[in-house]
Amino acid sequence: MRIFDFGRMLFALFIFTSFSSAWPWPPSVPEIDGLIHRRADPTSASDTSPAETGNAKSADTGDAAKTAAGSGSAAASKGAAQTGSGATKAAKTGTQKTKAAATKTSAVDPRLPPGAVNMITPSAIAQPSYYKVQDHVTFAWNYTSLSVKPARIDAFVSCAANSATYTLLNNATFEPTATYVWDTQPEASGTAPLLTETYTLVIHDASQDLTAVPVAGHLGKYDQFYFGMYIPQPYTGLSGKFSPVVLELSHSDY
Repeated sequence: MRIFDFGRMLFALFIFTSFSSAWPWPPSVPEIDGLIHRRADPTSASDTSPAETGNAKSADTGDAAKTAAGSGSAAASKGAAQTGSGATKAAKTGTQKTKAAATKTSAVDPRLPPGAVNMITPSAIAQPSYYKVQDHVTFAWNYTSLSVKPARIDAFVSCAANSATYTLLNNATFEPTATYVWDTQPEASGTAPLLTETYTLVIHDASQDLTAVPVAGHLGKYDQFYFGMYIPQPYTGLSGKFSPVVLELSHSDY
């Protein structure tokens, strides 16, 4: 009887064991492979929390924004530098064009005559003029055919007989119409005394030599006005001897 009960227990145990091994694991029990995988790699992407993922994305986005901002600033700086460089080049080009235009404007047609002097007082077309030494002599003139005005003017009176010159204007500022009153008193006329002779008025550009070749449109040396000076003689009666002084103005004296 006992042997029979023991046999029934073994048979029941066998049936239970077979039944248990054939039945599947319930879905609530995690798979062993999954447990082993998580224990072997605790830092895997599947264990990363949503907060950490968000932080990583935010950091990446911030870095990208910084990179974009830096690139934008660099591009803006480069663009500004190029714009400034372009403005500088444009200014230089404008200056060069202005200089070129000024040079072109100051060019004078070589076919034009040189500048000249036109006598107003005394008139160049009047009769020869004679002046008494110790008087005041007035000269007035203007200019013709001047394309380029001189900055400074020299004017003087010359006498070939004594090789003397008497300064009227020395490096004077150019005026379109000039007037000068010459005091012929002996102490005011210069070192050489004035003679009873023929004189020449000379006017020229102070920056040019007297021997310079006249240039079209520029003031050349003017020496075409002649006049006489005489020294008064004491009065002598008819009973005394009297020899009149005769002045003849001739270009052959120069």
